[in-house]
Amino acid sequence: MRRAGLGEGGSGNYVASGYSVYEEENEHLQEGLRAKVNALKSLSIDIGSEVKYQNKMLEDMDTDFDSTGGLLGATIGRVKQLSRGSQTKLLCYMLLFCFFVFFVLYWFIRLR
Repeated sequence: MRRAGLGEGGSGNYVASGYSVYEEENEHLQEGLRAKVNALKSLSIDIGSEVKYQNKMLEDMDTDFDSTGGLLGATIGRVKQLSRGSQTKLLCYMLLFCFFVFFVLYWFIRLR
């Protein structure tokens, strides 16, 4: 860069040597700043891709929870329908089956 009175020759020779030192220092600082900017850029790109991945995962979980909620709602509706009717024998069988399943699970966990 040329500045008025600081160039080659003339009365600004004593300032030109100091000026080049400042230029070198500025270039060194500029390289450091460029490296930091590149690091921040790559970090922000990585954060963006991670956010996109997490959003996709959350959408998938939302879909799964919605389908599970529908399934549980239908099952509870059937249980309510069984309890309203005179099918108490079937309800007893269902309760015995649940107790049996819990007992078997308890037994498997206990053996470990």
